[in-house]
Amino acid sequence: MSKIISRMQEPLQYLESADALIKKSLNWIKQQCIGGKGVSSDKLDEHQMASFDLSWCAAECTAARFAEEYASKVAASAQVGDRICLEERMALVFCAEALQNIHNRLRARPQNYGLKNEDLAVFTAPSLTDFCQNQLDAGNLEALGRQVVALNGASGDYMLSHDATMMQDSFRKLATNVVMPLAEEIHRQDRIIPQEILDPLTEMGCFGLSIPERYGGIQSDDHEDNMGMIVVTEELSRASLGGAGSLITRPEILSRALLKGGTEEQRQKWLPQVAMGQPLCAIAVTEPDTGSDVAAMRLKATKCDGGWKLDGAKTWCTMAGKAGLLLVLARSNPDRSLGHKGLSMFLVEKESYDGHDFEYRQPQGGMLTGRAIATIGYRGMHSYELFFDHVFVPDENLVGGPEGEGKGFYFTMAGFAGGRIQTAARAIGVMQAAFERAVSYSQERKTFGKPIGEYQLTLVKLARMATLLTVSRQFTYAVGGLMDQGLGQMEASMVKLFTCRTAEWLTREAMQIHGGMGYAEECSVSRYFLDARVLSIFEGAEETLALKVIARSLIDAL
Repeated sequence: MSKIISRMQEPLQYLESADALIKKSLNWIKQQCIGGKGVSSDKLDEHQMASFDLSWCAAECTAARFAEEYASKVAASAQVGDRICLEERMALVFCAEALQNIHNRLRARPQNYGLKNEDLAVFTAPSLTDFCQNQLDAGNLEALGRQVVALNGASGDYMLSHDATMMQDSFRKLATNVVMPLAEEIHRQDRIIPQEILDPLTEMGCFGLSIPERYGGIQSDDHEDNMGMIVVTEELSRASLGGAGSLITRPEILSRALLKGGTEEQRQKWLPQVAMGQPLCAIAVTEPDTGSDVAAMRLKATKCDGGWKLDGAKTWCTMAGKAGLLLVLARSNPDRSLGHKGLSMFLVEKESYDGHDFEYRQPQGGMLTGRAIATIGYRGMHSYELFFDHVFVPDENLVGGPEGEGKGFYFTMAGFAGGRIQTAARAIGVMQAAFERAVSYSQERKTFGKPIGEYQLTLVKLARMATLLTVSRQFTYAVGGLMDQGLGQMEASMVKLFTCRTAEWLTREAMQIHGGMGYAEECSVSRYFLDARVLSIFEGAEETLALKVIARSLIDAL
């Protein structure tokens, strides 16, 4: 055990030095932005480039620490002794790469981080330089790639509990046998998710993963279980992001919002129905001119006899056609100076539609229309533009009742934290699928007399893919554990930032390994690449997460 600790101790001390520099830079920015009422958002916007980079530095540093912790646990449980295991090799490579990335960002413009050249001397210390050069040496990466290929594309021990492993196995079988055969058809024909997928997922309790047992779900009443949601999402996304992997997101967000702020009557009525997938639900928050700026919402909620009338537009509302229940964020107080404090959340009931367009007329005279937005990927659920014209919502569907008026923003944030960790799980599933195909194809495709998987460059690619996939997975699992303890809200944004950008790179490399075939629509890696691109955009664009959530949270914590 002591030998394992000593192997991990060296990179940990380097990460501590990097973390100290990150905090020093954030503190410098904080001092530049302090005004009469604390940190000024306007002044902080003058440091967007530095804040964005520092958010990435902090995310990579956090991921590296979790990777080291994970590798130590695997090595200890496997009793490897002097032999270095696959997980340790990947963790060490990632730490070296993270340190190099952090150094490169900070040395490019140290003055923008409040640093001087001498502050960066820690990165040029001989011991750290030797560590990075040894880990990132082409020969070391090639050997790691050969080990990955020899293990048929192994990407590290998952280190799951018995219950999580059983859940993973069950949903992997369903995803492989039911979802995968339909995935290409859904993508290439832009089909709505068929009942052949929805019915077995409902039977297995998929929609009730985030709903406590007392409300008809399968989550324990005593504590949260994010790991179950994460592993299920991962397996479904491995089969198809648009055809299955994102089905859990909407009930996840809605159930968290209701558990956070809904009345007991609302929870008793809606959560059992959502857990059964009857009705399916959708989340209507984003608007055409506001994007991720939730506090700037314009859709109006006007009080009337017995309820409210909604007027305005929403966009990028995924599954809005098929859904029979919409969770809608609207401005219930016309005083725009109130910002997010003037927003309330409503439950809007409607009929279910399978088409790309729909028009729902209420008996009261209100009308809700929707049009599916054509997208390059992430097909199957369809994302809609919605237009509310005097859509009536009864008082009983104001989330939280009268006391919930003006608190919609906070209920939304409670839901989105779950949506972000779940999106990280989606990214892992897509990466896993792309990685499996890349390893397989590298052994099948021959050029210049031997499989392309025997060339050094391909092996290095596969080594980095396996490393980043494993680190992304364990980062997500670790944050899920924090959230089970009521912590990890900021880390959920960090892991989404990191894994979603990583998925773009990894699926791109999988496509590249396939060469011309990778660009063919008939080849599944082209779908993975297109699907991965949406991950950094929805559930909080990476710029918004980095600037408004991660950097701001880190600065406020100083």
